[in-house]
Order: sequence, then C-alpha cells, then structure tokens
Amino acid sequence: MLNRRHIRIKVMQTVYAFKGGESGAFDKEQKFLLQSLDKTYNLYLLMLSLLIEVQKKAQDHLNKSMQKHLATEADKNPNRKLVNNEVLQLLMASEPLQEALEDYKITHWHFDDEYVDIVFKELLASPLYADYMKTRVSDFKEDKLFLIDLYRDIIAPNEKLYDYLEDTHMTWVDDLPLVNTAILKLLRKVKPNAPSRFFTPELYKDDDDKDFAVSLFRKTILNQTAFKKIVEDRTKNWDSDRIADIDYVLLIMAICEINKFPSIPVKVTINEYLEIAKEYSTPKSSIFINGILDKLVKELQESDTLNKTGRGLM
Repeated sequence: MLNRRHIRIKVMQTVYAFKGGESGAFDKEQKFLLQSLDKTYNLYLLMLSLLIEVQKKAQDHLNKSMQKHLATEADKNPNRKLVNNEVLQLLMASEPLQEALEDYKITHWHFDDEYVDIVFKELLASPLYADYMKTRVSDFKEDKLFLIDLYRDIIAPNEKLYDYLEDTHMTWVDDLPLVNTAILKLLRKVKPNAPSRFFTPELYKDDDDKDFAVSLFRKTILNQTAFKKIVEDRTKNWDSDRIADIDYVLLIMAICEINKFPSIPVKVTINEYLEIAKEYSTPKSSIFINGILDKLVKELQESDTLNKTGRGLM
C-alpha cells in the first residue's frame, strides 16, 4: 500500500525532527519512523471501517422508521438497497478485516459516533443517494459504483472529518491522500468473488521498501555532515538563512540516495524530491533543489564517480 514517495516523506519528517549528531544514538527516532509508517495502516483501517459504520447507521435508521408510532406504509416497508449493498456485505463478512480492526484497536467511531452521523446525513441529503434509492434492487456493479462515489465525493473531502483526523493523530493528514487513493483503488477492483483478505493488503509492497525506509534514514543521519558540506560548497553565493530548513533536509536525503543507493536511477531520485518540495516547501524550492542536484550529478559524471549500477540509471 505504501509507495516510495510516501516513505521518503516519512523519512523527511523524521530527519527534520532529529536534533542529534552522527555519533549519537537515534534508535528512538528510527522507532518513531517505523511507528509513523505503521500508523498509516491504522488510518486505512479507520477510513475503510467508516463504510461499515455507514451501513450500520442506515440499518439503525430503517429500524427507527419502522418503529414510529404513526409509521407510514413506506416506513413499514422500507427500501433496503443501501443496507443490502453487496460490497458493504463483503466488507462486513471479511474475517481478516474484522480481525485487523480488533488487532489495531480501531474503535474510534464507537466513541466518536457523531462523525458517522455527519457523513450519513450528508449522504441522505445528496443526489447520489436519491438516484441510488430510486429502485429497490441493484447488481454488484451498481453497488460498487455507488460506494466509490460515496467515498470519493462525500467521505474523502469532508472537512469536519479532516479536522477530526488531524486532531486525533498529527501525521494522518499527510497519510490521508495515500489512504484515500488506496481505498478507491480497492473499491474499483473488488469483485463478487473477492477473497476474504482482499480488504487487508500488506502495508509494504515487499521487505525492500521497509528496508529502504530504515536505510535512507540511517544513511542520511550518519552522513549528514558530509552531505551538508556538499550543499554548502554549491551554495556559497546564498545566504544560509535564506535556504529553508526543509530544503536542506530534502537536499541531503537526495544526495544520500545519489551516493548511497546504487540501484535507484538519478532521474527517479531528483523527480521524487522535486515533487515533495512542491508539496512541503516554498514555491521556489523545487527550482533551487533541482539546480543543486543537477550541478552535483554533472560533477560526479565528469569525475566518473557517480555510484550507479545497471543500465539506464544515470
């Protein structure tokens, strides 16, 4: 589920917060990095479980309508299309998902039920719901498309939900775009015969990605003096106070990749850090960072000291 860019962002945040030197211990910071990455999965489970809570809210809404003292015929014989949504039924029937929710202690909506109410009420008032409930029966494809629209148009952009997540865990705001994308991809791919583990993907694509996170952090910290010297030698005409702190971090991480990760293409490294700079630093940071890295790479190529192996890695 995690991609390399998100891993780089997590490492950037950890390096930025690190106040020690190369000779000091940084086990605490490394542990924080891995926990921060793991928390992304907590958020994934939390957001996916919100769909289940919406189904429960819909069922409760029907039960209350049927129990009205002066119930109408429509109240007595309600449209059960939403509560019977086939994709929601798959979610609720997934034992691995239910086990993961229990293992990761995803009980937020039980204690903060008002946010489920906010989403459900917005759904009830939406044209999406009105169109979906025009009929009483549907097929798997219609149910799936409805859930995709519900998540994309109502849940993902909900500002109150965003504020709640920001208050609950400080790194979740950075994780939310990745998690939203992952959930939408799963919903688009789900099929009626989806295996029970379909909704519980692995956090890391493979062990290499987890190793990359730890290695990038450690190598950046252990060589930060040398990497900062490389930056300083190429910014002598710059007032150091004018260089954003986050730009320093992105530069030494990029230099670390260029020098210490032979299998990662130079273009990939530079493009990744330019995109991160556009999102996390100043408007002109990507231009500044690109200039420094481009100059460095040309110098390494000219001196035949660019440490890259394999074809197409320059």
